[in-house]
Amino acid sequence: MRSPDARPLAPRDIVSSGLCIGCGACVAGATSSGATMAWDRYGQLKPTGPDAWYARRSTTFARLCPFSPDARDEDRIAGELYPDARVVDARIGRFEQAYVGAVAEADFRAAGSSGGMVTWVAAELLRRGLVDGVAHVAPATDPDSEGRFFGYRISRSDADVRAGAKSRYYPIELSQVLDEIRAVPGRYAVVGIPCFIKSVNLLRAEDPVLQDRIAYTLGLYCGHMKSARFVESFAWQLDVPRDEVKAVEYRMKNADRPANWYTAHLTLKDGRQVWQDWWHLVDGDWGAGYFQNSACNFCDDVVAETADISFGDAWVEPYSSDGRGTNVVVVRSAELQAIVEEALVAGRLELKAVDADFIVGTQAAGFRQRREGLAWRLAHRRRGIQPRKRVAAATTGLPRRRKLIYWMRARISAWSHRIFFLAREIERPSLYIGWGRATLALYQGLTYSRGRIGAAIDRIERTFASGPER
Repeated sequence: MRSPDARPLAPRDIVSSGLCIGCGACVAGATSSGATMAWDRYGQLKPTGPDAWYARRSTTFARLCPFSPDARDEDRIAGELYPDARVVDARIGRFEQAYVGAVAEADFRAAGSSGGMVTWVAAELLRRGLVDGVAHVAPATDPDSEGRFFGYRISRSDADVRAGAKSRYYPIELSQVLDEIRAVPGRYAVVGIPCFIKSVNLLRAEDPVLQDRIAYTLGLYCGHMKSARFVESFAWQLDVPRDEVKAVEYRMKNADRPANWYTAHLTLKDGRQVWQDWWHLVDGDWGAGYFQNSACNFCDDVVAETADISFGDAWVEPYSSDGRGTNVVVVRSAELQAIVEEALVAGRLELKAVDADFIVGTQAAGFRQRREGLAWRLAHRRRGIQPRKRVAAATTGLPRRRKLIYWMRARISAWSHRIFFLAREIERPSLYIGWGRATLALYQGLTYSRGRIGAAIDRIERTFASGPER
C-alpha cells in the first residue's frame, strides 16, 4: 500500500540534509539514467548521477527513501505485514514470539559472531526449498582500489550462505542485488539492518516484481552504520599501510573470552595477521559514535521491526560473558514461527522464550539513544529536510549529563569524519589518533565517570544538583 500524497523530493535533498543512509534503493533500477552508488570523501556510499536524475524531485522517491519524512513509518509497514501478530509492543513492534539462545545444530554457532541464528534461518529457507537465493553481506573476494571489503551478494547454496556469516560494520548497498532479483526469476530472502529492510518493504509496495520475488526478510539489530574509514583507522592504529590490508574481521570469536570483548583483526596481503582488542583503540567505544552515518542520528528502529524475523546479541548476563555467543530473536511471521518451533522440538535450536522487556534490556543503550536521545535531537532545528519520526521532540526533564552525552555523541559522529579526512589528506595519522584519544577520554568521563575528567564532571554535577532540571 502506498503512502498518501507525498511532497516531491530528490536524492540530492536527502543527501544534503544528512539523511542518506546509503542503502541504494533509489539507484536500483535507475542505472540507465546514469545513477550509481559511489564513495564520498568520508568513506560513505551515496547516490550520484546526472542532475536530470540526482536533482529531479518526485513523489515516488519521497515514498521509497527510508529516511524521507513522507515514507510510511515502521508501525504502518508492520501493521500491514503482520496484522494478526500475537503481541504488539511500542518498543519492539509486532511479533509472535521472542527468544534467547543459539543454534545447536552443526557448527552454525561457532562460525558466526553470535549464536548462529541468522545463518541458520537463511540456510534453512534454502534447505526447505522456500527460497532460491539469499541476499546477504559477505566479504569481497578481491577488494577494489576503493577498499570495498564487503558487499551484498546472492547465495544459492548452504555453503555460500555460511561463508557470509559474522558481523560487518561497513558501508554496503542494495542496488545491484535488487537489480539481480528483478532480472532472475525466483524466490528470495533478504538479510539487512533495520533501515535496509524498511527500504526493501517500501520498494515491494511499489514494484510488483519485487513484491512477488522477495519472500522473506531477515533483520539485524543495529547500533549505527560505520564509514569505510573505520577499517583505515584500524590499520593506522595497528601500524600497517591501508593498501596492504586484504581482509577484515571486526569480531574474532573466542569461547574463552566474554562475547562483548571485540577484537579488530586484519589480514595483510603478505599473509601476516595483526589484531587489537577494541578497548585499546581510540575509537573502540561503540557508543561514542566514531564514523557514524549522520542518518543514524534520526533512526528509531533498533530491532528491525519490519522484518519477518530479526536477530541481535544478548547483551545481558550471563549471556554477554559467554564467549560462544548468544542471540536474541524476535519472530514476526507466523510461517517462520512454525519453522522455529519445529526445530526446537527436534533439538536443532536451543532457545528460551522471553518477553519484550527482556529484548529491550539486551539493547538498553540502543533504545536510550533512539528514544530519549532521538527526542532531544529532534528538538533542535537543523538544516534541510526535517525528519519525521515516531518519537516526539522533547528536552524537558532530561538531566544535564544526559544532554551532554547526546551532544558529544553528535559532535564525535560529525567531527570524526572531518578530522580523519584532514589527517588522511596531510598524511598525519597522529592528528586523528590524538584527537580520538582526547575525545574518548572526555566521552567516557561523561558516560562512565572514568579518570580525572569523570571526577571533575561529577563535581560539577553535584554543584548543580539543586538546579531546576534536577
